Amino acid sequence: MATKTELTRRTFLSGAVALGGVAALAGCVTSGSSGGSTKGSGTGAIVFQNSESDPDPKAALTALVKEYNANPVGGKITMNTVATEQFRAQLSTYLTSSNPPDVLSWYAGSVARDYASKGLLLDLSELWEGKGVASKFSTALKQLSSDDKGRQIFMPTDYYWWGVFYFKSNFKKWGVEVPTTWDEFISLCDKLKGQGINPLAQGLSTTPWMASGWFDILDLRVNGAQFHRELLAGKHSFDSPEVKKVMKYYAQLVPYFDPNMGSYAWQDAVTPLVQGKDAMYLAGAFISENVTQNADDLDFFSVPVIDKSIPSAEEAPTDGYFASAHSKNKQSVMDFLTYMASPKQQEEFIQKSKSSNLPTSPDVSTSNFSPLVQKGLKLLNETKEITQFFNRDSSDALQTTADTALVKFLATPKDVDQILADWQTAAKKVWNS
Repeated sequence: MATKTELTRRTFLSGAVALGGVAALAGCVTSGSSGGSTKGSGTGAIVFQNSESDPDPKAALTALVKEYNANPVGGKITMNTVATEQFRAQLSTYLTSSNPPDVLSWYAGSVARDYASKGLLLDLSELWEGKGVASKFSTALKQLSSDDKGRQIFMPTDYYWWGVFYFKSNFKKWGVEVPTTWDEFISLCDKLKGQGINPLAQGLSTTPWMASGWFDILDLRVNGAQFHRELLAGKHSFDSPEVKKVMKYYAQLVPYFDPNMGSYAWQDAVTPLVQGKDAMYLAGAFISENVTQNADDLDFFSVPVIDKSIPSAEEAPTDGYFASAHSKNKQSVMDFLTYMASPKQQEEFIQKSKSSNLPTSPDVSTSNFSPLVQKGLKLLNETKEITQFFNRDSSDALQTTADTALVKFLATPKDVDQILADWQTAAKKVWNS
């Protein structure tokens, strides 16, 4: 469900030697100064509370902090690494303590906005202005990193995209083309099914959160990113007319899913895609870790527009940093975040952490990236809005309600009204807890 604990879902670039990504990064990595701009240099030491506890990302961050401390722009950094689930449970305590950590690694979405609304996060807007390190980041990233008052309270450093993945050679063999409209997409599914091919792969056995991928993107296409975020924040109902409209489009897809999806985890569902038994798979770029042969044959397209009046939006789970509003060394925080978000450090982190994620800085050289990676970056740079994933834009507890509702829906779509009513009841309990 797009969390940091699932590193196996985030080894896209480590498995992308065949895709050309890592080689490009390795050739560009350097250490030293960030090249960013701040309004001055801090002198106070600061504490960095790190949630990246898996071995490779932890080692990457350790190296970056060591390099920074060798010649700090601001005060020296003390990094404390905490297991991800422990970090999640203690995050509120960290930020509300009398002596909070200065910088914390986490991800964009509802959690950051919620803490910002309580006055717990430092305003990082100056890093997004003028010659600040994030001044060239996309408009969608800036909006994603902003609170309800329009202040930037998050520093995104890496992300990945979701799309409909397929194999180019299979499409050619089957005589089909990438759809550009929703009607063309449904017609494509019909044509493939007529050839005895399951149009859509899916894996729900131990990974029921995959069903939220389609819910998220369809809600973005039908109702837009703002409604989607508000829905997940409890400002709309899951049995509202807007959501029922989303489910009408979702229902169109039900006949096209692999009938064995209930017995597959997401990783298992890649196998029939590779074998040509299934044609397409809506997933994150992490899917490529299970494509070990003919990786250059893998391609993707964005789910087609449904309503042209709705601004474009894509799912792109985004990692990075926020800082405590009560830090006693705010300039040192700004200096450190400038360093961590700079192109050189983004490159180094991606290489050393073997992450599936892509750099958020447009100044990272992509000339040697694989066509697939470049296409993913282009998609995210050009979209109007970026959302995360269901649990990142809401909570893990709300994700559980989605898992229950959507798996039931895929089994019995005719019961949609009762399923949505039950979903709303379960969601209210989460929102009111």
